[in-house]
Amino acid sequence: MLSDSSEVAILRDELDAAGRRLVFTNGCFDLLHAGHVRYLAGARALGDALVVGLNSDASVRALKGEGRPLNGVDDRAEVLAALRCVDRVVAFEGERATSLIRALRPHVYVKGGDYTPETLNAGEREALRGVGAEIEILPLVPGRSTSSTLAAMREGAACGLRLGVLGSGRGSNLAAIFAAIDAGELDAEVAIVVSDVADAPILERARERGVPAVHVDPGGDPRRLAPPAQKEIADRLRAAGVDLVVCAGFLKVLKAPLLEPFAGRIINIHPSLLPKHPGLRAWEQALAAGDSEAGCTVHHVTESVDEGPVIKQGSVPVEEGDTPESLHARIQELEHQLLPQAIAELGELFK
Repeated sequence: MLSDSSEVAILRDELDAAGRRLVFTNGCFDLLHAGHVRYLAGARALGDALVVGLNSDASVRALKGEGRPLNGVDDRAEVLAALRCVDRVVAFEGERATSLIRALRPHVYVKGGDYTPETLNAGEREALRGVGAEIEILPLVPGRSTSSTLAAMREGAACGLRLGVLGSGRGSNLAAIFAAIDAGELDAEVAIVVSDVADAPILERARERGVPAVHVDPGGDPRRLAPPAQKEIADRLRAAGVDLVVCAGFLKVLKAPLLEPFAGRIINIHPSLLPKHPGLRAWEQALAAGDSEAGCTVHHVTESVDEGPVIKQGSVPVEEGDTPESLHARIQELEHQLLPQAIAELGELFK
């Protein structure tokens, strides 16, 4: 049921010569549902033939985790090819369809409404520009998604809260979460760990535990995640079936592409008694201000940095002779207690 890309390229040229249009979309499609079928029918209506680029099994695992794909590439291709709206199915290696876009030169490229032209992968976007393809975004079908289907299947079978942890550094708070789980103090499991730093020790901590550990290229801004990076993180968190997202030493500002799909379900731990001393190196700010106490705050994440509603706070004294290093160390000890406690309390809301 799989076609060769060279065969599809010939089809594209035949269509082009007749003044007709080839439509292309790509994805994993490892659990086909009504939302997919309606999306593909909508894509086919934009042209005269629809080609679906299908991620290989290895690339689905890289994108979605070791538990995916639910069906192998040949089975997925057979199901897709059986749809009246699909004319050809082509498999591709790697996580991106960039080379396939260049080979097929589609007239129209289609993605679902969880994307915008800005959140498309930069390489794919450049390839589309190079072949002159139009980009069309089709709305999602409400209540129809692979993630929601898998979540419904897990409901009642899985125990505890599924956590997605974002971090940029050593991962000491991740270690504290693992310790609380092992001690029976936290009914949760860490489903995925994501970092914006390729060699961050937090990723190695996750791997040692057997937890999927993913690096996502953040883009060029030293403080903010590029829209494609936020989209990729959101996709990976959804694929992992995450209930709660925990920012544990994550040094990038989050915006709509990540905040919207997890509204009210992203928390952060900040090393100050908010609203005092938001921003970077808060313990140094506390020392410079001559504060008698410092501490940490677990809060909900919003678009306003360090301004989300407070969930839990704890304080430590600023002692005579404290250095930034000694005060920070004492705050971190408190963080390692406070964060698992806050997660446990929030977990009660998900039951």
